[in-house]
Amino acid sequence: MINSNDVNGKVLFEADSHQFIWLGADEEEEQGVVQTNQYLIINNGRGTLVDPGGIHLFSRVVALVSRYIDLDKIDNIFFSHQDPDVSSGIALWLGVTGAKIYISELWIRFIPHFGIIDDSRIVGIEALNGSLKLSSGNELKLIPSHFLHSCGNYSFYDPISKTLFTGDIGAAVFPSNGQYLFVEDFNKHLEIMEGFHKRYMTSNVVIKKWLSKISNLDVKLIAPQHGALFKDENVDNFLNWFSELRCGIDIIDSIYV
Repeated sequence: MINSNDVNGKVLFEADSHQFIWLGADEEEEQGVVQTNQYLIINNGRGTLVDPGGIHLFSRVVALVSRYIDLDKIDNIFFSHQDPDVSSGIALWLGVTGAKIYISELWIRFIPHFGIIDDSRIVGIEALNGSLKLSSGNELKLIPSHFLHSCGNYSFYDPISKTLFTGDIGAAVFPSNGQYLFVEDFNKHLEIMEGFHKRYMTSNVVIKKWLSKISNLDVKLIAPQHGALFKDENVDNFLNWFSELRCGIDIIDSIYV
């Protein structure tokens, strides 16, 4: 279970000048707001935010980020897809940082609906040719995960911490007062994960396409945008389960009833 210390975030990987940080639990999420995870990478003193969340989370996430790094040292903000729980805070983040925003080019023309007037710092992920180069020279890999669930969806791999950020892939919907940071009992976790994936993922054909894209990566941690994180044997447990999942158009007759 999430404890009182976890609301302030937790460093999940640290080596030399590199950190991967989970940015805590939101107590308000127990009150009917969808639970989300926000992440921060610090590399050589510069920051990258991953799916920093919607408007209602902005002040909390800013306060947590500021515990680890000055806001003016945030260089990059990565959005895995366009959902408001991912990106509706974009105008606020542009206002308090000098960061560039990375999102699929399919969604750039929709971003003004979140209050963006100047889009000069917004970059389509497709233009980066598969990697984001940090100021240190290290790279973060950008992996297409289209239709899982968004048509313009990306996963994000940090080769130093060996973390795969998966957006809604691996997401779970916690019951009230039931949030935990890491999956411990995979079969039990399926009870709050399986239904989401059957409805939100497009098909097993698409799943296998994504799996082929990550097959050569050394993944020690899977970090989704919702639910708990997968580590150790549960990385393989999740990927093996996901590879066989029938979902979306595979089970369309059970959806159209």
